Amino acid sequence: MATKKAAKKTAKKAVKKATVKKAVKKAVKKATAKKAVKKAVVKKAAKVKVKRKPNAAFMRPLTPSGPLAAIIGATPMPRTEVTSKIWAYIKKNKLQDAVNRRMINADDKLKALFGKAQASMFELTKYVSKHLK
Repeated sequence: MATKKAAKKTAKKAVKKATVKKAVKKAVKKATAKKAVKKAVVKKAAKVKVKRKPNAAFMRPLTPSGPLAAIIGATPMPRTEVTSKIWAYIKKNKLQDAVNRRMINADDKLKALFGKAQASMFELTKYVSKHLK
């Protein structure tokens, strides 16, 4: 009889383990499905472009003065447009350094703005902000 009881206990444990394994497999499958759905939703959200509202500080018209006005004109315009016009001037006159594209070689007008013969594109906003009111 002792062996029958031991066999029953072993059988019950085996059934319990099998049930637990099935439950674990089912949970893993469900979690994987959830991850796949989440990835699809994230990809779809990335495709839909949400146009952000521009910061009012960037869109406020500012008046360029001195050497900056000689390059882009004296009419008030937002900072974003000022940067675009300066880059258009740089590209039109081929003032970007051929070897190191981050550097801008200054012509007479830009030399007055920068105060030196060559400036980095990262310094551009520093020099421009001094001439905007």
